[in-house]
Amino acid sequence: MIKIKNLLRSVPFVLLVLLALFPSQAYAQEMTTMDLDLPEFFNFDENYYTVYGGPDVSATMVGDNEFSRGDEVTLSINLMNKGVITGFESDDEPDFGSDLDQKLQKAEMGYEAQRTTAIGIVAALESDSPYVRVKSGPQEAGSLSSGQQLDSPVKFNIEISKNAPAGEYPLNLTMVYGYQENVQVNGDNETDLGITNMEVGMWYAVGQQVQPLSVVVEKEADFEVANVTANLEAGGEGLLRVAYKNVGEEEVRDATVRISADDPFSTTDDQSFIGSIAPGETSEAIFKLKVDESAVPKVYAINSEIKYEDSDGHSQISDTIKIRVEILPAGLSGSGMASLAVVGGVIIVLGLVYVGGRKLLSGRKD
Repeated sequence: MIKIKNLLRSVPFVLLVLLALFPSQAYAQEMTTMDLDLPEFFNFDENYYTVYGGPDVSATMVGDNEFSRGDEVTLSINLMNKGVITGFESDDEPDFGSDLDQKLQKAEMGYEAQRTTAIGIVAALESDSPYVRVKSGPQEAGSLSSGQQLDSPVKFNIEISKNAPAGEYPLNLTMVYGYQENVQVNGDNETDLGITNMEVGMWYAVGQQVQPLSVVVEKEADFEVANVTANLEAGGEGLLRVAYKNVGEEEVRDATVRISADDPFSTTDDQSFIGSIAPGETSEAIFKLKVDESAVPKVYAINSEIKYEDSDGHSQISDTIKIRVEILPAGLSGSGMASLAVVGGVIIVLGLVYVGGRKLLSGRKD
């Protein structure tokens, strides 16, 4: 009967605890381990071999890693174990005349071959940039023997800030797992049925690897309102001039602005062509608006969007851009004041004519 004694029985639980206690640092991708000294009670009489090598888990991102600012996406990451046994040495001089020793050596080497298996892998994704936020916690990925990859990738949700500049953003995937560090075997006697009272002691250690990954925020155009000029009053009509600035990283061509004129505005002229705009440049759109006479004098918001052609020749539509427009009381716009000035001038002229005529008549009478 074979008795197998395992140390570190609950590997996934221990890995989760270690992952919480020891956050990721700037480790190389090679496996790092904790203290590997054998405990005193792990001591059977025979330890024939010391084996070198172990798991080597690598990660690759599945699919495209280029996204737009403001995106919330799910990253799929595949894991593969490329671990190998790099060598071994004999700890004791074997007794080749003993069938028991030979069979114990063979049995130990069979167990030692399992050293390359990564057991209970736990993966955690981290971002050092405030523009990329990882929303998912650590993911359990199961165990991988050498040459094996996951049946389905581990998934992490990330959020890219709407203010993220274009460029590449590094991520770190920390992978923690258990692996078989050492095996010792022992038995009482060798018979035709095998080794009697065979005992196998397995000691598991914890390894960690960090895989650098990255996501890319694509260059794109972005717009903001740089200036608004309007003389609009309740019951009147006039021109709305809006200067749009390209605050993105990509030039646009054949851009057209479209507004949504809701109450109290109306228009038959809701589109304005503004042409090409390079990053940092502005272009003005002009609209003719009519204001309902019942409009309350205050500041209103008009929604606008820009349809344009990007550098790849693809048609794009911007996010909604709000235009803040003030409606003046009837008679207080520039055109109203001009009308009042004209009327006032006419009244003054008529007054002067009246006074001058009176003086002329008075002079003749005298």
